[in-house]
Amino acid sequence: MSVPAENEIYSSRELNASCEVVYQAFANPQQLAKWWGPEGFTNTIHEFDLRPQGKWRLTMHGPQKGNYENAAIFKQVIPNKLISWTRVSQPLFDMEVVFESIDNSKSIISFRMIFNTFEEFNKMKEFVVPKNEENFDRLERLLLDLD
Repeated sequence: MSVPAENEIYSSRELNASCEVVYQAFANPQQLAKWWGPEGFTNTIHEFDLRPQGKWRLTMHGPQKGNYENAAIFKQVIPNKLISWTRVSQPLFDMEVVFESIDNSKSIISFRMIFNTFEEFNKMKEFVVPKNEENFDRLERLLLDLD
């Protein structure tokens, strides 16, 4: 990935799992529901059509209160390499998830959130950066359970 622009949030994590296993943790909606989102959140995935122009609709259930409806349209799906989508619910941004192999037992996952304006980016960055780390923490725990 290139250096983030001023309207982008970039987060990544090295994981102790193969690229294929990490990709499947996203591509399999039953696994994805277990780790997607910040600590304490649960997910109900209503639709998950992982292909270009496919729809992804889910409800994220907050730990104290609140249900957060999310909707997106997948743009690119390159197995074990890249999944990208455009959110069609607020907040609006494009998302790229890249899967990179280090070796047979290590990989890197990265998130790039691309906002239309610097103002939108600025509103979200304080919240999103630590929440992405929580998301990666949850993914790491799921990967340990898969061993």
